[in-house]
Amino acid sequence: MPLVFREDLPMKLVSILCAAALAATVGAVRAQDAFPSQPITIVVPFAAGGPTDTVTRLIAEPMSKELGQQVVIQNVAGAGGTLAAGQVAKASPDGYTILMHHIGMSTAPTLYRNLDFDPVTAFATVGLVTNVPMTLIARKDFEPNTLEELVTYVKANKDTVVYANAGIGAASHLCGMLFMNAIDTAVTTVPYKGTGPAMTDILAGEVDFMCDQSTNTTGQIKGGEVKVYAVTTPERLGNLPDVPTTTEAGLPGFQVGVWHGLYAPAGTPEATVEKLSAALQKALADPTVIERFAELGTAPVAADQATPAAHKTYLADQIALWKPIIEKAGVFAD
Repeated sequence: MPLVFREDLPMKLVSILCAAALAATVGAVRAQDAFPSQPITIVVPFAAGGPTDTVTRLIAEPMSKELGQQVVIQNVAGAGGTLAAGQVAKASPDGYTILMHHIGMSTAPTLYRNLDFDPVTAFATVGLVTNVPMTLIARKDFEPNTLEELVTYVKANKDTVVYANAGIGAASHLCGMLFMNAIDTAVTTVPYKGTGPAMTDILAGEVDFMCDQSTNTTGQIKGGEVKVYAVTTPERLGNLPDVPTTTEAGLPGFQVGVWHGLYAPAGTPEATVEKLSAALQKALADPTVIERFAELGTAPVAADQATPAAHKTYLADQIALWKPIIEKAGVFAD
């Protein structure tokens, strides 16, 4: 907007005002150009050592090299990831505090009735990162041996079968809801305080089955410690080539992945968001990142998905996808 001054103002005052306005404009431009001038913190809404934390730490180093500043990881666990998301939503919109979150960002608006932020309006999307496959597993001595047999067994024994998950909003919780929706059968669900305790009881035979990220289950599957039925992806996984997809196993309507994305607080300058997105794209093309992701059974998203626009569209689509599934399940959190 052009500056307009009263005609009766002294020329000296006009000069001072113009100089001040110019200085402010130049200062703002320089501030954006100089970003980042200090370390950047990526807040992870889950405990250290978990799959989201692992993904974040893998991209942090190459992003740091690209940005020329240290990228620090801060774990803020609690409330299915909404605690950390709410914290970042209220952070200064300068690009120095950003969020890594998974599929839970798209389910939170429906799952949590007292959510204090709107995932669509409270954040500027930076870009998608990866989509981790899910695996449907069971205790080693569970009766069904194939996915088809599992569906039949669950339908016939829905009052006694027990499904484990890592808590409301966790990937295993969401995958379980999608599975029950796909077979139109609800079973008893036991929520745990994390994937570790849930897996412990699967291994001990205390609960029957679970659906969780390949990053959490590949070791047990390869070690023969659990029974595996399928991977929830269109194609088989390179690190689990003998495990069929849900489509191959007879349940084509059951496909889900735990996607991850980076977010900055709403109001963050567009130029800053673009710098963060460019650093993310560079990190996802790093050979070491690609190799490590492959070991975990996943891969970086395509370059055109690691953009603010693609991420924004995907988030909206995922919110619309999960809303009716969660409402049908009737599971909500305060």
